[in-house]
Amino acid sequence: MKFKFSILTFLFLAAVFSGCGGEKSQRAGKIPANTAVKTQVSAAALNASTTAALREGSPETAELLNSLDGIAQLERAGSWVQGIAIAESSMRESAGDYAGALAAAYKELAWAYGRGLIQKEDIEAGLLNVLALKNEETVTAAANAILAFVREQWGEAYAGLLPFFDNLDEPDSFGRWMILVCALEQNRDDRRAGAFYKAIRARYAHFPEYWYRGAKAFSGIAGAEYAENCINSSPNGPFAGECRNILAAFSGLKRGDAPFIKTKTEIETIITKSFNAGNPVLLDSLFPLISLPDNPYTVYAVNSLRSLTSIPKFRDFLTEQAESSKGRLAERLSYICRG
Repeated sequence: MKFKFSILTFLFLAAVFSGCGGEKSQRAGKIPANTAVKTQVSAAALNASTTAALREGSPETAELLNSLDGIAQLERAGSWVQGIAIAESSMRESAGDYAGALAAAYKELAWAYGRGLIQKEDIEAGLLNVLALKNEETVTAAANAILAFVREQWGEAYAGLLPFFDNLDEPDSFGRWMILVCALEQNRDDRRAGAFYKAIRARYAHFPEYWYRGAKAFSGIAGAEYAENCINSSPNGPFAGECRNILAAFSGLKRGDAPFIKTKTEIETIITKSFNAGNPVLLDSLFPLISLPDNPYTVYAVNSLRSLTSIPKFRDFLTEQAESSKGRLAERLSYICRG
């Protein structure tokens, strides 16, 4: 009998964050009888909305969406759109690349998880649903390898992923990224893996977990840069907290200071919003950062705020805050108000 593999059971998790009307994943590895129908509708709707969103850009974008090379090109150009990996998964499944189709489905959910849209348990449940089906050996092996990756069982994941994705024809593929993560998580001194990891950053410029894994793997300025980019890509996502811890350690601060750290991009965003709204009160979200001991992020915030003191409304607000504050915050605000 001809084998037919359907990843739609796994992809139904996409409905959790797509707004396509699908139901949240089952916590057990059991598949309800009507899941296949609901999943097919949800995945099709999400795929259609993704295609429409991409085609709004240009005819060239629409053309790129029609091939795997085109999708890779879109990703390398920073044109990630929710659902694009579902399109990739569908193409790979049609071509008989079932391991690649499963990896692409996981990529879609990994992006969603990194942005705080779904839980890791949702991803695990989806993989367990795949494993609950009577699949051929390739699908089962790939699903087990990806499940080990999700559970951070790095040795098992590395061994399971290598046969499927160790292909240098596409050195920045998602499968290769997973292999590099496994290598670095097991040995952060693996210079070859580290060099390859840094070389593929263009394709993952907005992918929170790419930056998070790099922030953990690299030390010094490189690690801080990766931590900042992770936070910037998803300030409230599941990796942001640990990346703020990394920035605190890099800056010589205590771990308890980490929640108050803001990246330069976050600082600029707050100041810009406050200026554009003509509302200086929005600046008070920077006060906990300003209160910290000397560090690069506090210095940047202080110097950035000084540019607002030429505007009477902002200068008056900061002066009032300086007069009503105590300690380091009062000193910093007074310095800012001197312009």
